[in-house]
Amino acid sequence: MIGYPAGRPSLALDPEHFRRLAHEAVDLVADYLAGLAAAPVFRPMSPAERTTLMQESLGDSGVAPELVLERFRTAVLPHAMGNGHPRFFGWVNSPPAPIGIVADFLAAALNPSCAGGDHAAIYVERAAVRWLMELIGFPTEGSMGLLVSGGSAATLIALAAARHRAALEDGWNVRTEGLQHARRPALRLYVSPDGHSCIQKAAEILGLGEQAIHRVATDERHRIDVGALRAAVAADRAAGTRPFCVAASAGTVSTGAIDPLDEIADVCDAERLWLHVDGAYGAVGAAVPSHRDCYAGLARAHSVALDPHKWLSVPVECGAVLVRDGRLLRETFSLVPDYLRTEADRGFGGLPWYSEYGIQQTRGFRALKLWMTLQHLGRDGVRDLVAGHLALAQHLAGLVDAAPDLERLGEVELSIVCFRYAPRRLRGDDRALDALNKRVMEEVQASGPAFLTQTTLRGRFALRACVLHYATTESDLAALVDIVRQTGARLAVD
Repeated sequence: MIGYPAGRPSLALDPEHFRRLAHEAVDLVADYLAGLAAAPVFRPMSPAERTTLMQESLGDSGVAPELVLERFRTAVLPHAMGNGHPRFFGWVNSPPAPIGIVADFLAAALNPSCAGGDHAAIYVERAAVRWLMELIGFPTEGSMGLLVSGGSAATLIALAAARHRAALEDGWNVRTEGLQHARRPALRLYVSPDGHSCIQKAAEILGLGEQAIHRVATDERHRIDVGALRAAVAADRAAGTRPFCVAASAGTVSTGAIDPLDEIADVCDAERLWLHVDGAYGAVGAAVPSHRDCYAGLARAHSVALDPHKWLSVPVECGAVLVRDGRLLRETFSLVPDYLRTEADRGFGGLPWYSEYGIQQTRGFRALKLWMTLQHLGRDGVRDLVAGHLALAQHLAGLVDAAPDLERLGEVELSIVCFRYAPRRLRGDDRALDALNKRVMEEVQASGPAFLTQTTLRGRFALRACVLHYATTESDLAALVDIVRQTGARLAVD
């Protein structure tokens, strides 16, 4: 009889065993979520705990699933990143929506490859991506969008399409000819100094290199200066290079600044430039009527990066790239080997495959957690979630402004507030304040009552708090301000 060697463990579990294991996992997660607010936001690991996890050996014999689950409970769960806590204000990391947690479980049970084909997961993704377009006012007719790991992959895909279009307009094909031709003018990409680092990574991966990036000056609100953009494009054309794309922001990671998208779109139309908008964090703000004017011009973008795993609390990884010209996007990536050829409405055919629009062949069922979370929220829920965070950020800014030893360092456009601890005796000494605030940040992160990170604004070290948790309240913001002030006062006399 052909089969496994005697005693070898099987991955299969009988239905009752699986049910017991899954129920135990659900209880564990439910207890964890229920106890988050009373626990420290972040608890650093000891050197021994880190070493144990990294150096743990894999045994020859398998162990019972219950023991594996217990190992997770004791070694992993106590040292979470912290973004599930309502006083976590670091980076742009949201907590997971509970329905999204359930969706990840259900998607894993099906475990389809979402490269394409005639199965439900593909149509779920089509619907969920269209909902994203509608929420932010992006045109749906003729456009195409797909889910990716996050903003970095979305940006890479969008800029590849921009590069492909520029080459076609100039009479050559980058897919067949590459970037090796010495006689072609170098491509130029425009971005503000506050543009996300994934834009530079994408330029490097696409063979353009960091030197292709022209960093455009910004105004006092950290937004691209449109006059400086026009001058930069004119200067590069005069120097013999080929401007091809502007990567603007609909909410920078540092401050939440939204570039003047409508004016930039005018420049792009006049200069034959692709307009890419990095809205990974901030684009969903366009769903709030009171803020819609801030996003004027977003619908004119050729591509948008948007991360539902940020403001919408969809569990990671769930990013999206939206492209106005779906045909062009397919031209940029479509490569169908013989073993994957299908015909629409025959066999496993279905719609054109997602693998023809991006860089992945095997794709997970990311769409289910987005589809379920958006249905759970509805349009009004998305609006209220984002609007609530906008209001909380303004409240935090007010607390900072009212404190005699705090100093706000930027405008608050979305849900990010940048400030610093600045006792009167150190005002005007930026070097001393930079060093002090770095220590404040590190102490607050390690202490547990709250968590925030940093950025640099006009050469100054800034404490940065991003409000993204659906359960954060005004009392959590007051606690953050108190711990920063107390920590700063203690460190300032050391």
